[in-house]
Amino acid sequence: MNDSHFALGKEKQTELSKIKPFKAIRPTRDKVYLVASRPYYAYKKKVLDIKLETNPYTFLHVINPERDLVEMMNINKIERHQKSREKLEEFIEQGVFIEDKEDTFYLYRQSSENKSFIGLIAGASIEEYRSGKIRKHEETITSREEHFKDYLKIVECNAEPVLLFHSHHEDLYQLLNSLAENRPEYEFSTTEKIKHEVWLIQDKPLIDRIQSYYEEIDRIYIADGHHRCASSDRLSQERNARPESTQNFFMAYFISEKNLEIIEYNRLVKDLNGLSVKEFFEQIEKNYRVELMSNPIKKVTEKHCLMMYLDHQWYLLSVKEGVFDENDPVAQLDTAILTQTILAPILGISDLKTDDRIEFIQGSKGLKGVVKKVDAAEFRVGFVLHPVSVSQLKNVADNQRIMPPKSTWIEPKLRSGLTMYPIYYD
Repeated sequence: MNDSHFALGKEKQTELSKIKPFKAIRPTRDKVYLVASRPYYAYKKKVLDIKLETNPYTFLHVINPERDLVEMMNINKIERHQKSREKLEEFIEQGVFIEDKEDTFYLYRQSSENKSFIGLIAGASIEEYRSGKIRKHEETITSREEHFKDYLKIVECNAEPVLLFHSHHEDLYQLLNSLAENRPEYEFSTTEKIKHEVWLIQDKPLIDRIQSYYEEIDRIYIADGHHRCASSDRLSQERNARPESTQNFFMAYFISEKNLEIIEYNRLVKDLNGLSVKEFFEQIEKNYRVELMSNPIKKVTEKHCLMMYLDHQWYLLSVKEGVFDENDPVAQLDTAILTQTILAPILGISDLKTDDRIEFIQGSKGLKGVVKKVDAAEFRVGFVLHPVSVSQLKNVADNQRIMPPKSTWIEPKLRSGLTMYPIYYD
């Protein structure tokens, strides 16, 4: 981007750090609630169109620079990225965004009626991602890596933090909560009834203290954002970036594992693969104890149990002993058990990524979300799972294994355009 817009700094960092302060490009205080947005795919088309039409400041104009389908079909991906860059530059020229002059940690808290998340937005080391200190649990697709890399190369910004988590550090947690007692730089609520607050941490001794706490944390895990990590790595390697370069870091939101919420990702299937209901149950009973539920519970409370909704009835399915390998970090996951015992052998769904007979619904929609879809005849049967635990997710990552597709719905969900991490050329 234009140097005059970003006041590109050339300061060199003397050493790598697990967590790096940076000079964010961010909205002015009076416009932040208008700028910050969810990803464009999180909105229904009608809502997206209204937001683009009525809000001149929404970051959706950067994410989604073409307004209509005809325009979108007539430009390639590189041209689209260029349009995003031009729109971001326009926002900077208009004073919608400012750039901090000092290296900063961004303390961010997201809260609703019944939960709250607090952590730091900062730079995460690509070298540590590459070496495996930042651990992954999801397989990435090369074409998507290339797509995001090209986006970063042209737009020169991380616009949404990767979500990282780590073991709980009580001193760090207490410090962050004490800092949150001060007046925030940003404080606004969204229509989803979520409150967002951001504090700037620019005091050098305080930054050093936070970094020293992170030196005591030996492992960091990706919760959400695997493709963004991989694309940042690709760009860094393509440019042969120096260790201290901004190109060798990516923007992340670091939180304690105790502050991470993993929600189940439930399954909906359109048919019984040609089986009668009786034949379907006969197949299920080979691996499960089946119990009709007169009063279904709100959530599955035990591992290796699941709830099934079929023909206006709820059933509790309990996995029989010996069905799965308890020592295998992936095979013991309920998402994997369901696939290996019901979805693949009985319902004929072996590839969850491509089979159009299956869809996924986050557990936050509750049993009502499953009932609504099945009773409306959109789907024939629904499965409600026990959520993957933090320890299970870590076990998969520590063993360099990959989670089954759509195993987790992880919160907090972060917004785009709240802080941006500029990627400077060396």
